[in-house]
Order: sequence, then structure tokens, then C-alpha cells
Amino acid sequence: MTGCLLVISGCTGGAVQRAVHQDVAVRSNSVRLTSFRGCGDELASLRRAAEASVGPYGLPGLASSVNGTAYPAVAAGAAPAAAGASAAAAAPSTPAYSGTNDYVAGVDEPDLVKTDGRRIVTLTDGVLEVIDAASRTVTGRLDLRAVGGDMAYPPANLLLSGDHALVLISGGALVEGVAGSDGSPLPGYGSRLLLVDLAGGPSVISSYSIEGSLIDARQIGSTVRVVISSQLRLNFPAQPESTPGAQRVAANQAVIRHAGLDAWLPEYAETSGGATITGHVACSAVSRPAAYSGANLITVLTFDLTSDALGSGDGMSIIADGTTVYGTDSSLYVVSDERWLAEAATAGAGPAVSAGLPASPSGSAASEQQTDIYRFDITSPGPPSFAAGGSVPGYLVDQYALSEWQGYLRIATTTGTSWALADGEPADAQTSSSAVYVLSTRGPVMRLVGEVTGLGLTERIYSVRFIGPAGYVVTFRQTDPLYTVDLSDPAQPRVRGSVALTGYSAYLHPVSDTRLIGIGRQADAMGHVGGTQVSLFDVSDLASPTLLATFTLAAAISDAEFDPHAFLYWPGDDLMVVPLQRTGMVTGAPVPTDGVAQSPDGPLSGDLVLRIDDSGITETGFITQPEGANATAYAGYSPIERSLIIGQTLWTISAAGAMATDLTTLRLQGWIPFATASPN
Repeated sequence: MTGCLLVISGCTGGAVQRAVHQDVAVRSNSVRLTSFRGCGDELASLRRAAEASVGPYGLPGLASSVNGTAYPAVAAGAAPAAAGASAAAAAPSTPAYSGTNDYVAGVDEPDLVKTDGRRIVTLTDGVLEVIDAASRTVTGRLDLRAVGGDMAYPPANLLLSGDHALVLISGGALVEGVAGSDGSPLPGYGSRLLLVDLAGGPSVISSYSIEGSLIDARQIGSTVRVVISSQLRLNFPAQPESTPGAQRVAANQAVIRHAGLDAWLPEYAETSGGATITGHVACSAVSRPAAYSGANLITVLTFDLTSDALGSGDGMSIIADGTTVYGTDSSLYVVSDERWLAEAATAGAGPAVSAGLPASPSGSAASEQQTDIYRFDITSPGPPSFAAGGSVPGYLVDQYALSEWQGYLRIATTTGTSWALADGEPADAQTSSSAVYVLSTRGPVMRLVGEVTGLGLTERIYSVRFIGPAGYVVTFRQTDPLYTVDLSDPAQPRVRGSVALTGYSAYLHPVSDTRLIGIGRQADAMGHVGGTQVSLFDVSDLASPTLLATFTLAAAISDAEFDPHAFLYWPGDDLMVVPLQRTGMVTGAPVPTDGVAQSPDGPLSGDLVLRIDDSGITETGFITQPEGANATAYAGYSPIERSLIIGQTLWTISAAGAMATDLTTLRLQGWIPFATASPN
């Protein structure tokens, strides 16, 4: 298929432009990484950067404490859980099964449900359940709250390799009573990893705690790389509100001048075989870009899941922020889009200046918003090495806005804030628009080679999908067309055609080389959104893309709209399965296949099953789990969160339990309620 970019766009009032702006490439030089000359030089440089960045109320973001109050590490962009859509290559003795709906084949993403075709492993409220798919019975159960802290609230996800599962906990408590490398106790917050042996009864064989927020992780084979964001740990003095700003800044700078290197380097503790080791990321493993605030570090940890111990993680760090992770079989990208600058802009130029960034001529920090990209080479089994850096204007919607292809990175971003209200722009809003940039990944600086700008004026991007030489971008504010742009030549992107659409798609999924599914919301002519909408596009002809069919439910929403891992497409049967919650009564709603009616006064939660083929979109059924099977789960209301297929069985997973239905008839085959366990 000829390469293309599809843009589902609303109120596009300006021409789509193509240009190569060298200033974008110049800014990319600021993310070229260099090493320090030694630990002493590193400490002095970090102090200078932090002193220049600190304001009267601390450092940018939640990077430190203000007025004597310590801020805990908060998960910034926790990894979404997933159970997904790609058919796995199964061994002859294992039936075909769906794995996690990963963006890149062979690069697994954390999920609250994992399967290898023989067993299903899931984590609910801190309790790990292991289900034998053939017998439809629970073969193992492990309460992780006794070793993982309070896991009912912090996000927790899984990765699976052979008989080992890795549990990733963001925002959990660290090991209590364990001293760090300097003899002081570790703080009570951070991120935790638990290595669980599934052979026999499941048991934790190794645990790893580190200061900072879990951003995301990627797994290739048995190797897992975990990305952590940590903040400078300082207690700035409490000062009366009447204290002048300059005096506040001076007091905060004095604290920074006396800080040791351990205030920046994240501490970790690993326990296995009854022994605990502690340490911190080595100062020699820290690199810096040309410009940095000295407030935050990104650390990439590497673990081998075939081992019985997690070890030190071989952490390597860069002094930067990170919000999004994207991985291929050879590269790991960590991206920071500084979208907090848009929020800072509401307070004037001060926050931008205090962060060490230049203010715009109008005093708005939002106009300086940009996305910084760090690419790491992961072709070797050990710790990754920094390969290249780049920068483009605007911010991302998610990892799907990034795509590496034949030596280039394609990235879609939005700038401006005028998209915020359908009925009118916010006061002092900058006109928003979107763009797709193509950067070369060769060399230490990712330089711009081509771009398409001016997409969706006054709108923002809602979803992106790149597939080989093709890209698909959805922008929305009210209603308007879908554009096709040829990206087969990275340096010469070219607009080819368009098709009208009402509403938007928040997630795009390829059905074939010529078909694309979109799931999002319907909308009226004024841009007021309604219920769930599934769209099927024919993209075989760039000059004339068409909308083949839509399926709408006016009083319903689906998690798949904002969580791609909740989306399941099974190509063998042309089936799409997504969780659905009806927000009101729907005339003609199908009868639940398990025969259990839910209260007409409350939402009807279940799985919507659609058949999608060349003839269009047809509803096959609506699956619900038994109501109140686990009265402790959300007071008897446990919406289905994930779906997966093993052989001819469709499994649905909720906090209440797992249910098996026949893939063809959708008739109930078995129900496995999850037990409520208590920590020891």
C-alpha cells in the first residue's frame, strides 16, 4: 500500500503546509547527552543547574519539598494495563491465543492480565491469581500485599516469561527498616518490582525497591527494561507567606548549595535468598543534555527474568524528565513533552523562567512547549546505551504518536490550547494545530528531514497510528474531514485526499493493509460528544479514502477509547471485543448471554462483541458476568476490564473473577470467582 497519513479532523480552517524548519533541528542539539568529568564535577553541575532553576516555592513540578513538607513520588504516566489483540505464535501443544495488545509486535507491555496460552495470570487488589485455561480452575493464589505494601490503590501490572512473572507496582511502599548506602533508612515511597515463581504454588523469590515513579516498561524475550523518574530530594525551609520572593529563592538556593550527590541519585534495595543489598545509581552512569534544570532524573533499569534474583538493575540515568515510553526490537525511546508548561502559562512567565526556560515574547510559557526525545540502543542484552536525541514543538497524546521506520522516527504533536472548549476558545488561548515530523535516527542528534504542519487548526490530536510507510492521525474539536498524506518519502510528505466524519476515534487499530478500525465517541455538529462509536475505514485508495460503516451506542462508554490494552481484535473470526458500560437504558439492548439480568437503575457493564468484515459492522452479542459474585469488589459492581482468547474460548476478566464463554455461540462455559485474601 502507498504510504499515507490519515487525519480525522474537525474545523480545519487553514491549509496543510509542508516545510522543513531548521530551527527544530537546531533545538535538537540541546538533547545531545554528554558525561560528567567525575563525581565532583557532577555534583557541582547539578547544584548550579538546580540553583538557577529553583523558584520561591521550589523546583519545577513535584521535584522537591516546599515549606518543609515532603512530596511523595507520584506515578507520572503509569503504564496502562492491557489484554489484547495480536494472535501469538503458539507451540503445537498450546492453542492459539491472544496476547497483550502491544503496539510493536515482539515488544511486550505491562498488563494486569497475562497468558501464555496454557495459564492466565492476573492481579486484582493485590492478589495474584493463576488459572489453568484447559480445566478452568485456579491453580495458584498469592496475596502480594504482605510483601508489596498497600496494593489496593497503587497501579500494579504484570510481565510474564516462562515460569516467572514480574509484578510492577507504582507508588507502593519501599522496604521498611532497610538502610540505604549511607546508613539512613530508605524513604517510604517509590516503586517496587516483585519477581514471582509460578512453578508449583506461586511465591515471591526476589523484590526490588527504588525511589521514584514507575513510568513504563518494555520486555523483549526475557529481558525487561523499566523506566523510573525520580526527583531531587530536598526539604526547603518553611517560610511565612509574607516572605518576599527573592528572599525565598535565596533560602532555597542555600539548601541546594549544601546538598550531597545522594540527593539526586535514586536509592534502591533488592532482596533475594534471604539477603538484602542496597545501593544507588552510580554517578558514572549519569549523563546530561546541554540544558537541564537539575531537578529530575530518568533511570533505565535492566532485568533478566530467567534469573532467580533481580539484582541491582544496572541502572543508567539521564538528567531529564520522562512521561512516555516507546520501544522497538532495537530501540527504547523515553520522551518528555513538558506539557506542564501549558499549565504554568496560566500563571504568567514566572514558572517558565524559574524552570530555567526562556519565556515567549508574550510572556506565555506554552509557546515554548516542546517534546524532547531520547533514544537508547537495546540491541545488546545488558544495559542500554544512549544513541540519539531530538526535539520537536508541541506535545504527544501517547506512545502511538511515535514510530520508528527504516532509520527514521515519525512523531505527531499538537501545539496551542484553543481546542479546549467546543463552544469557544479559552481566554488568551493560542491557536492550536498539529503536525507530523520525520527525524533521522542516525547520529547522536535526530535531525528533521520532513514535516507536515497546520493539521486540524483549533483542534488537538486524539489518536495516532503508524503502520510501515502509513500514518493515521485523528484531530478533533467539532466535526470535519479525514485527510490522507503520503509519507512514503520521509522528506516529501504530500496531502492526497479526505473523507468526512462526525465524531472522533481515540484509538485506531489495523484490520488489514486496507482497513482500519477506529473507536471513540459520536458527536453532534457543535462538537458535543455522545456515546461510543466504532468506525471502519477503507484506506486502499489515498485519493479517495472512505468510511465504510459506523456502529454507535448513544448511552455507552468504553475503556478502549482511552486504554488501547482493553481492545481485542481476533482476525481469525473477524471479531472485535471491547468492555462497555451503558450509562443509560438502551432500547433493544441484547439479553446477557449468562442469563443474569442487571438492575435497570444502574449501569450495564459487559463486553461488546462485534463482527467486522468487508460487509460492515455487526453486533454479535453482549457478555456480562454474574452480578454480585464477589460482593467485596466495588460493592458488587465489577466491570469487565480485559478480554482474551485461548483456542475457542473467550475469557473476560474483572475484579470479581474470570468467565469463559464459547467463542462462536458466546454461551457460558465456566465462571471462576476471585477470592478475597487478607495480608498476613
